[in-house]
Amino acid sequence: MKRLARPIGFALAALVMLALPASRATAQEHGHGGTATPESHATETPATDAHATDAHSTDAHATDSHSPAAHEAAGHETAHDPVQEAFHTAENSSFVDLILKQMGYKKPHEGEADTNDPTLKTLAMFQMPIISAVVIFLIMGVLVVGASKREMIPGTHQNLVELIIGGFDDFIQGILGLDGRHFLPFLGTLFLYIWISNLIGLVPFFKSPTSSFNTTVALAIVVFLYVHWTGLRRNGIGGYLFHLAGEPKDAISWGMVPLLFPLHVIGELAKPLSLSLRLFGNIFGEETLIAVFIGLGIGALSFLPMAPVGIPFQVPFMFLGLLTCTIQALVFTLLSTIYFALMLPHHDHDHGHGEGHAAAHH
Repeated sequence: MKRLARPIGFALAALVMLALPASRATAQEHGHGGTATPESHATETPATDAHATDAHSTDAHATDSHSPAAHEAAGHETAHDPVQEAFHTAENSSFVDLILKQMGYKKPHEGEADTNDPTLKTLAMFQMPIISAVVIFLIMGVLVVGASKREMIPGTHQNLVELIIGGFDDFIQGILGLDGRHFLPFLGTLFLYIWISNLIGLVPFFKSPTSSFNTTVALAIVVFLYVHWTGLRRNGIGGYLFHLAGEPKDAISWGMVPLLFPLHVIGELAKPLSLSLRLFGNIFGEETLIAVFIGLGIGALSFLPMAPVGIPFQVPFMFLGLLTCTIQALVFTLLSTIYFALMLPHHDHDHGHGEGHAAAHH
């Protein structure tokens, strides 16, 4: 228990840190409450009374200032929703957002023109690719270090890398047979990238690249192209079209080809869409849920304007997110592996699978 106490403490501290950016922003907003109110505008009068029309317009302005629109415009900074502010801050609290804010970038509201510097626009546009690059270099660093220090008696790091690669190799070969070794680099990289991308959203000042639909669509398109390229290369053009036709065996199935062929094509095109939507929806929903509970934690302490942190309501959901992130990475990779299995020539797959079982028995 003593060995577990320190890492658990560090984990809890890191999880609670997610509430810090939102709480500090809320505290700053409460600290600048001395802004002009509609009533102050109403009491202002012109310096001279020479023109009656000006006085009349001023009175009209004072009257209009009590309208709901004027209250919304003039009292915008005084009427704060702590939950909404905390949600907005948590949604825009990655290290890229913080760098952009320090450089003077202002996110345009809906319907407003973007007047930021072109360099800042580009940096904001490529926020997810930047975080994806961090994920890629992190994975590369772990694997390169594990491969460069190989020993006859492996250490902890080498054991971890070999456990991940060996376990995933068995997983893929269990579906594709011995032919699965050929697809291990692609499918293994796909799983690690999605898994770490999902998990990195739980780290303070990071976002999950997979919470962006652009990222998940790109991953699904890569899988789609590789699967169909494999089908063309392994089956040939005739075998590939025969597969899309439903592999008819008798006169009745051949007669159904005009109906089944378009349906199979639509089904193949729907696969990348379903892959991307499933992953995006789950990870985006998870991040949104955590951001909402961060806002609730800040709102619960809204009576303390200078509170340094909020109540960490989001911590249980972050631990649940560890499980969700792993499951979603496994589901995406499992479905991709099944797509390969469906596209490969069945006799090759069955032969390789039978050899795998024979080798396992020996």
